[in-house]
Amino acid sequence: MVRQPLTPEQIAAGRRLGASLRVARAGRSLVEVALAAGISPETLRKIEAGRLPAPAFGTVVCLSQALGIPLEDLAEVWLTDMPDRPALPRPAALALD
Repeated sequence: MVRQPLTPEQIAAGRRLGASLRVARAGRSLVEVALAAGISPETLRKIEAGRLPAPAFGTVVCLSQALGIPLEDLAEVWLTDMPDRPALPRPAALALD
C-alpha cells in the first residue's frame, strides 16, 4: 500500500501535537519521557519539533501514558482546525462484539 503525502492541515496538526507534548513534559527531560514511553529520544525530539508530524498511533498512546495525558486530549489537539472534523466516538461505540 502506498502512503499518501500528508496534507498541509495534517502537517500543521502534527506541529500542534508536538508543541502540546513539549508543554506537557515541562519539568521532565526529553530523555526521561522518551524512555518512559518506550521510544528513542530522537523520535520524541522529532515529534516535538514537528519533523515527524504523523507519529504512529502506538507511539502517541505510549506518550499519553508516559505524560499522564488522556488520549482524547491529544486527539483534540490533532483535530483542531482540521476540515470536516469528525466527531470523536464515545467509548461505548468502540466496543468490539
